[in-house]
Amino acid sequence: MIKFPLLPGEAAEVLTRPRPGRTIARPLRPWGCEDRTEGAEPETKQEAAMSANERGVTRRFMLKTAAAGVGGVLAGGALAIPTGCEDRGDKEKAGGTAATLKNEDFYDAAGTFLAAKAKEAYFDMMRRFAYPIVPKFKTDEFWALDFGLGDFVHVGMAGIFWWNSKDHGYFGHEIFLLPGQMLVEHAHVETPDAKPKMEAWQVRHGMIYTFGEGDPTEPCPVQLPESQKEFITARHAEPLMPGEVRELNRPTAKHFMIAGPEGAIVSEYATYHDNAGLRFTNPKAKL
Repeated sequence: MIKFPLLPGEAAEVLTRPRPGRTIARPLRPWGCEDRTEGAEPETKQEAAMSANERGVTRRFMLKTAAAGVGGVLAGGALAIPTGCEDRGDKEKAGGTAATLKNEDFYDAAGTFLAAKAKEAYFDMMRRFAYPIVPKFKTDEFWALDFGLGDFVHVGMAGIFWWNSKDHGYFGHEIFLLPGQMLVEHAHVETPDAKPKMEAWQVRHGMIYTFGEGDPTEPCPVQLPESQKEFITARHAEPLMPGEVRELNRPTAKHFMIAGPEGAIVSEYATYHDNAGLRFTNPKAKL
């Protein structure tokens, strides 16, 4: 299946039928929604063969749209969560109606972070992306955190370690970021049990900007969280789209990522992860 955006909020998919050489193209339903085009006439081969450029889609347009969306998300103190099928009211399948998340939604009166409520926000995002919520996500192996900074909607993440082998030195991790959310800047140093961690990231859904060493990207493609601006040192930004993979440039390099306007689900491939080697740039950040 090939998916590509047409206009903001619209996409198309090319489906291969059992008959050799037979393809059709039709609008792609919003994530998690039932097909509302059943019974519709298939498009012609000429329409199906139409190129992405002919449909007015370019990588520049995609990135411009994503950057504009993230800027809008971070400009205020809340996250606007896009969802599909609002008109159907199908909350379970479509991730609910459009919602605005505020920091106060995730902290109690004493300022304690409410991880369970944060997980529900990530589950909503998974439903939007039609990402399977397997039983393991309902256990403590799936975690959400705000890095102890009290600014969850802008700086936080959820994650699950699929595998972390000290004996054989490999690691599989899924990273979940809400729209415009930043995984705080950090680096990995050597420990008695592990070399400095090396890692690579592959976007599964949504998109991210990775920040690392190199010449500062000017202008910055996204608005950085106000709570982190004085601590950020990695200022070379590059977009990473679904299916693309990028590697950390070297061990111990400082880095972070920020999700695009729809949030992001990212697979990380790495050497053994030892929390003892984790170093945050912001001295107040913690697990």
